[in-house]
Amino acid sequence: MRDTHQDLLKQVLLLPLEERAEFASEVLASLDGESDPGAEAAWAVELERRANRVLSGESQGEDWDEVRTRITREVLGQ
Repeated sequence: MRDTHQDLLKQVLLLPLEERAEFASEVLASLDGESDPGAEAAWAVELERRANRVLSGESQGEDWDEVRTRITREVLGQ
């Protein structure tokens, strides 16, 4: 790592946790390139739909341990 990168990293690590998280989020977001407003709008609609299903009682969700076990079996072919 170049000296400037190391200096920047040292400065960032001195920030409070919340500011470091925000900094990291912005750096990671910059790796994605330009955002697609259409995709963001579609995700917003989907999240709203899912939230409404949960709030209305239509969807109960699934237990994470059960989902993780099922996914592990599918991935490992067990």
